[in-house]
Amino acid sequence: MARVRNRVRVADGRRLMVERRGDPRGRPVFLLHGTPGSRFGPAPRGMVLYQRKTQLITYDRPGYGDSDRHPGRTVSDVAQDVRAIADALGLDRFAVVGRSGGAPHALACAALMPERVTRAAALVTLAPWDAPGLDWFEGMAASNVLAYTTAADDPDGLTESFIMRSAEIRRNPVQLLNDLRRELTESDRVVVNDAGIRAMLLRNYSEGLRTSAYGWIDDAIAFSRPWGFDPAEITGPVMLWHGVKDVFSPVGHARWLAGRIPGATTVLAPQAAHFDALSVLPEVLNWLTDDREPSQGQRQSL
Repeated sequence: MARVRNRVRVADGRRLMVERRGDPRGRPVFLLHGTPGSRFGPAPRGMVLYQRKTQLITYDRPGYGDSDRHPGRTVSDVAQDVRAIADALGLDRFAVVGRSGGAPHALACAALMPERVTRAAALVTLAPWDAPGLDWFEGMAASNVLAYTTAADDPDGLTESFIMRSAEIRRNPVQLLNDLRRELTESDRVVVNDAGIRAMLLRNYSEGLRTSAYGWIDDAIAFSRPWGFDPAEITGPVMLWHGVKDVFSPVGHARWLAGRIPGATTVLAPQAAHFDALSVLPEVLNWLTDDREPSQGQRQSL
């Protein structure tokens, strides 16, 4: 299928911009984008999706791109939006995967829609803000420490800061990559220096911030508040993938979740960092659409 785009209206009247690609008769997988981001975020090519008999559904989270804002949203609110999109597309059961800022939202879908989510994967995820026993900021890049601390203590200050920063990025999308570059690990720098990936990231960030900064703002505030569900409530198959050298979502977050989610399959890549998650998406799709009973509670490599 060529990319098929449509807007879906949810129960409270908001509209979400949705895109489908891949095999129209394939097994459905929701891919939830990072922070900031949009439906144009990193995804396998159409031919890869056809080979895996997969249809991929992406959408702009509220406040990003062409999706209406949902002020005060929590991580758990994603479930009602994904449910509405699935209903509009006639999808009863589906898998879900999120990368970076999309990963906690994927876990929310698994926890809150167990009757509909077949499998879930969370790549380079954050853990809940109130995770007991976790030093949330250990190993985290200074820019993210500042953003999340401000989101928790001074959300108005964060809003002002992100509005100004988003305006700068709209004028010059390369600015966000340049800002990131100062804190990238060597592994991440190799990934981001690839011309194709760089072009895709620029398009993704530009679309996500095109209309406003509020998707980014609301994500950051949601991550610095309780999620609205306990990951221990997840009963279905879950994969956690994480690069051990990640400085944007430190690996301690994945380790905490691995100990919290019953039977989670955990993949810790020793030499990988944050953006290395892009390269494993095709293999993760294989796992998500595998009909066999998964082996759970393992640490393995893809």
